[in-house]
Amino acid sequence: MYRQVLDPLAGSLYWSALCAAVPLLTLFVLLGVFQVRAQIAALTSLVLSLALAVAVWDMPLPQALSGAVEGGFYGLFPIMWILVNALWIYRMTEITGWFAVLRRSFRTISSDQRIQGIVIAFCFGALIEALAGFGTPVAITAVMLIAVGIAPIKAATVALVANTAPVAFGSMAVPLTTLAGVTGLPLDDLGAMAGRQTPLIAAFIPLLLVFLLDGRRGVRETWPVAVVAGLTFGCAQFVAANYISVETTDIIAGVVTLATVLGFMRVWQPRTVRQDSQAPAEAGSEDREGTHREGSGSAVMSFAPYLIICALFALTQVGPVKEWLAEHGVAQFTWPGLDVESPGGEPAAAMTFKLEHLKAAGTILLAAGLLTMALYRVGPGRAVRAYGATLRQLRWTVVTVTSVLALAWVMNLSGQTATLGTALAQTGAAFALFSPIVGWLGVAVTGSDTSANSLFGVLQVTAAQKTGLDPVLLAAANSTGGVLGKMLSPQNLAVAAAAIGMAGSEGTIFRKVIGWSLGLLAGFALLIYLQSTPVLGWMTV
Repeated sequence: MYRQVLDPLAGSLYWSALCAAVPLLTLFVLLGVFQVRAQIAALTSLVLSLALAVAVWDMPLPQALSGAVEGGFYGLFPIMWILVNALWIYRMTEITGWFAVLRRSFRTISSDQRIQGIVIAFCFGALIEALAGFGTPVAITAVMLIAVGIAPIKAATVALVANTAPVAFGSMAVPLTTLAGVTGLPLDDLGAMAGRQTPLIAAFIPLLLVFLLDGRRGVRETWPVAVVAGLTFGCAQFVAANYISVETTDIIAGVVTLATVLGFMRVWQPRTVRQDSQAPAEAGSEDREGTHREGSGSAVMSFAPYLIICALFALTQVGPVKEWLAEHGVAQFTWPGLDVESPGGEPAAAMTFKLEHLKAAGTILLAAGLLTMALYRVGPGRAVRAYGATLRQLRWTVVTVTSVLALAWVMNLSGQTATLGTALAQTGAAFALFSPIVGWLGVAVTGSDTSANSLFGVLQVTAAQKTGLDPVLLAAANSTGGVLGKMLSPQNLAVAAAAIGMAGSEGTIFRKVIGWSLGLLAGFALLIYLQSTPVLGWMTV
């Protein structure tokens, strides 16, 4: 049995925390400064983490390796399982020509790409996050942004930044449900508190998106629709989380915002329509036989795969279906070769692997792909070739994602991540300022707000109790602050790069988003600190 130690280096928590930060710093420096390929950076950081786990934290090598294998498998299933099937659906729409029809359909809403960015990445992306999560919105919306002619790197950046405000309530509020489970705090209280924090992020995101798409000119020319989208989403999130249902918060916010923006566009249009001059050439031209005539066809048919996806995910949340999937669609077991205890003597949560084979988002996307095959009359041969082409496109992304998740599992199981979080928790009443940073760190490492809540939820509550702060405030801040780390998580960078067909560009995308992630985090940390004081304490009552 291996028991985690928080201060293995010279008995000092702070020196140990600095040591634990080395793999993460290495990963981000290699990506952002030296522009090393993501798979090389991830593998290098994984080797460093394994070495530290064994040499400094005294974790037995077989257990460290077993933990790495568990993390790598999680990278394959569910993460890559989601991405492969999402991009397979896209490829089928492209080779049949319906992708061109989809492009034309979005232009009927508005021919201005800045507005299309808000509709696709912010509004539609929130709906996908509400139902699926786990990188699905980034993969799908990045492709759809390219469909309207936005340059690939810009499309990936916009998709990542947009995938912030909905995340805490994503996948039918799974992150908050998990947080309630590990902390024992009421879900309704956590949801209500998160609903008083994330709307302030949402209010600014559409303005940020139009800035990313067209700079200051974009903000100056399209601020009315950006403000309408941000305020509508924030207000809807607040009302739904506090007075309706935590689980359906993002669905309500996404639908209300989409309807409001479409209605607003009927009475307002920007004076000048802007188009991206760097529109990429279409992909998938290697399999064009039998292609649907360019740009012709029903708009509903072009949206059909995404409507199918939404319908299937919604179906899985219906009472009897949800109960059947929970009973028959999930296998849970202790990962072989692991026997790890937390510093407090409890079995480490990361030892338990939850395999959602039928319930997984990737499985639902596979079903949506099969229905798309039938709808678009794609023969088995073409569909298999499209699937094979998707796998070839993602071959290096598989290495990156599995390596990053292996790194996360090694850091979690060895205690490196707990050391980092505990060091930040030693700041007394000022911990309210650092509480969102802990969540941000967890999501940056794991790529998942749910995982970050599992990892640091109890730590947040314990720190709150020791410092006299509100445990609900800090626990919710772990989740809401964590969403700002998702845009630069190596896992999500790899998903975005693969979605735009530019595997290996993770470092470029990282440099585009890191400033926004850190800037938003700084502002959000100040908000949480003020919410812990009489200045903004009224917001938490």
